[in-house]
Amino acid sequence: MKVGEARSAAVQWVARYARPDAGFRGAYFSGSTIGLPDEAELPGSSDIDIFVVTAEEDPPAKPGKLRFQGALLEVSYLRWSEIASPGDVLASYHLAGGFRTDAIIDDPTGHLRRLHAHVSPRFAALPWARRRCQDARHRIETRLAAIDTSAPFHEQVASWLFPTGVTCHVLLVAALRNPTIRLRYLAAREVLTDYGHVGLYPEILSLLGCSHLPAQRVQHHLRELAATFDATVPVAKTPFFFSSDITPAARPIAIDGSQRLIDSGDHREAVFWIVATFARCHTILATDAPRLHEALTPAFQAAVADLGISSTHDLLHRAEEVTRLLPRLWQTTENILISNPGITGQGREDTSRPPSGVRSHLRNHR
Repeated sequence: MKVGEARSAAVQWVARYARPDAGFRGAYFSGSTIGLPDEAELPGSSDIDIFVVTAEEDPPAKPGKLRFQGALLEVSYLRWSEIASPGDVLASYHLAGGFRTDAIIDDPTGHLRRLHAHVSPRFAALPWARRRCQDARHRIETRLAAIDTSAPFHEQVASWLFPTGVTCHVLLVAALRNPTIRLRYLAAREVLTDYGHVGLYPEILSLLGCSHLPAQRVQHHLRELAATFDATVPVAKTPFFFSSDITPAARPIAIDGSQRLIDSGDHREAVFWIVATFARCHTILATDAPRLHEALTPAFQAAVADLGISSTHDLLHRAEEVTRLLPRLWQTTENILISNPGITGQGREDTSRPPSGVRSHLRNHR
């Protein structure tokens, strides 16, 4: 499917299912596909991200991944209060990118367009880019410090894994690139290579614990994950914020997308999402199918053990290692910020131009 066709499906989904809601305040595209032209082919392991803005302070569970007119959409709710302040949006590393370009689908109040007008000309300014990097670093520090050691082990693993992976986001934000979720390690490696700091990458991989893993071992864990995934889908009943990631519609991303990374020689970059999906499956299984959870736990434990983690003590020690690397990570981040030609400030001119793919597409659908 072409990107433009998927965007058209997204626009129609918003009109049919989101706009009629009384709390609807707008919708916009987000994520890695924003910069792609309409004629580009959308990979099977990619979806179209949509944020639906709602006036409800307690919105329902996000629809998540769903198929609509052949397109795989990822729909999330965003509270109006979260984007009320343009300055807060500009300083948020996970929100600002959605308003860097004209990616607005529907804007009945005009507020989303005002946000775009505020964020877009300031997005590449050095002070704001640095604030977004600080926002990502703060997320690492606070979330690692908040690991609940009384939680089940699979939940502890997730609580350690995701902030550890935000080390990649700090670098991506400094490079003015999309802080992608599943492909964060691959993208971070590209940034470090482009800016002459590739020597840091093995250390970032070592924090995850996969720098030594051979492709055959990662392939084994993916096969075990596929079996766990397929066993989880039919028994899942309790809603979690990530529930739509463990569905038949999400399998091409969770399993097939990881396989493509392994096949391309990027097996270590596949580890993050393999372990994340493993942990999420077991969160579901522990609630909805405890016996199945118990039966499938050894495969999850083996995958995590290959990262050097077999206990809560190991997790906390690894979290400390991540914290110790932060000063060096920050120095590299500062070097990228200063040398990035797309960043304005300190006498540099803004020579960067935002991607036009979404902007031209939306003009054709208004």
